[in-house]
Amino acid sequence: MAPMTEVEGRRVALSNLDKVLYPAAGLTKGELLHYYATTAEVLLPHLRDRAVSFLRYPDGPDGQVFFTKNVPPGTPDWVTTAEVPRSEGPARMVLVQDLASLMWAANLVTEFHTHQWTVDDPGEADRLVFDLDPGPPATVVQCCEVALWLRERLAADGIEAYAKTSGAKGLHLLAGVRGASSERVSEYAKGLAVEAERALPKLVVHRMTRSLRPGKVFVDWSQNAARKTTAAPYTVRARDVPAVSTPVTWEEVAGCGRAEQFVFLTPDVGRRVRDHGDLLAPLFDRRRAATLP
Repeated sequence: MAPMTEVEGRRVALSNLDKVLYPAAGLTKGELLHYYATTAEVLLPHLRDRAVSFLRYPDGPDGQVFFTKNVPPGTPDWVTTAEVPRSEGPARMVLVQDLASLMWAANLVTEFHTHQWTVDDPGEADRLVFDLDPGPPATVVQCCEVALWLRERLAADGIEAYAKTSGAKGLHLLAGVRGASSERVSEYAKGLAVEAERALPKLVVHRMTRSLRPGKVFVDWSQNAARKTTAAPYTVRARDVPAVSTPVTWEEVAGCGRAEQFVFLTPDVGRRVRDHGDLLAPLFDRRRAATLP
């Protein structure tokens, strides 16, 4: 039977803590759970009130990797759930609202993915996102070039953008928005992706077609669709190493000369949070959220 730990008055089963999940780094499941416990202060606000999709990898990234969107079997009754709209009909999903729920979910060994809307108002998006995905031999260095262009273009419309690594190969741009449906935000984001391709034709592609992407950055605007989710800030990714989707400063984006500069592992993130706090905290200030033109 898995050992029980009390977290904020809740009894949470934590299992297989000595299991090595990332052989290249020697990171165990216990160390992964420690990461989530110590970054909860900055991670939880990005999960709270958002239906969470779990990308699970219980035997490590080299094992089976699968999405869980509905409430998993065996979910404790104290974990908050909510009914959310889906194209095929309403579904019940998990909300990670507190530290106990976070530790329960982290014990499943998962990436955390969220929508660009909250469950109290699924008809209105409160986030705009661009996923900048490099097609080899392009890397995150080229993503940073595109991000700087998009930042300026968004600013021209009164929209303040923030950046984070995807935790994989690329870069995510986020902005707070209000008063628009996911469909309207998707439409706006697609328009900017098309503009970026016209302005930077040797660097950018706005379509997903694989044959168009080698050496270019795919500006994925489609994650603004109501049904889509994006890797949450501070989630650890199911990669060869325990890379984290990590907020970065615009000075770091402008100074990125090597892909290795934008690989942040679990030990790096705690230091960055101590130095910078949550660089994405302004997203929670609704006064700074923009109205789309």
